[in-house]
Amino acid sequence: MEILLSNDDGYYSKGIRELGKVLSDSATITIVAPETNCSGASSSLTLKNPLRIRKFQSNGYYVNGTPSDCVYLALTSIVESKPDLVISGINFGQNLGDDVLYSGTVGAAMGGRFVDVPCLAISITSLKPQYLETAVTVTKLLVDNYINNRSLPNQVYNINIPDIPYEELQEPLLTRLGKRDTQEAMTRPDKDRYGDTIYWVGGPPPPKDASEGTDFFAVQNNHISITPLVTDLTDYQSLSAKDHSKDGSVQGWIAHLSNELF
Repeated sequence: MEILLSNDDGYYSKGIRELGKVLSDSATITIVAPETNCSGASSSLTLKNPLRIRKFQSNGYYVNGTPSDCVYLALTSIVESKPDLVISGINFGQNLGDDVLYSGTVGAAMGGRFVDVPCLAISITSLKPQYLETAVTVTKLLVDNYINNRSLPNQVYNINIPDIPYEELQEPLLTRLGKRDTQEAMTRPDKDRYGDTIYWVGGPPPPKDASEGTDFFAVQNNHISITPLVTDLTDYQSLSAKDHSKDGSVQGWIAHLSNELF
């Protein structure tokens, strides 16, 4: 069993170091992670600057790029054979709902989709976790279960683990993405030393949809949340709407546009 391990918190993060140590009992681990913290990098690639691979331990490398860069270089220039699993994490801080659009943790996992293996984005729900060992233990159990059964479909999974003692965890739940209240401004204006206005993009807004079945609901109730993800962002509901001429529909808009253009 060979596992490619990456993250967005950086190669020095305790989350990836501890996970790598524990998983090495079950598999051959290769760590390829960013040189610095790349939280919020999503699936971005570095296209205008050269990338360098540096070795920091016998099975570990860091890259002066994004999480997606790391996985791409790992698969094309570092590992000699296709890994059996790609794992991104353990991330410090939750990746729930809309977070997956911005998350470098999820971006790294998405980078493994081309090799057609299960790709896990693992997060513990606290930025300063008190019970990191809970997330490490859960991830080890997930990996051991996959080693023994090989029954996990080859796709990307966003997994969030509550920062609580292991014995307080509830069973894992298959969830959908919730939704954050994006109307609440999370940008903080400030002043630099010259008196000019600067801005900080703050923490995530509170959830707008944390109803039963969502990832928010699961972790709020001490469950492990497992959400299967796809890269196809097409809105099939709009494509399949019955009334194609109705004002306010995408089809209606395109019909009006066609009449004006042609």
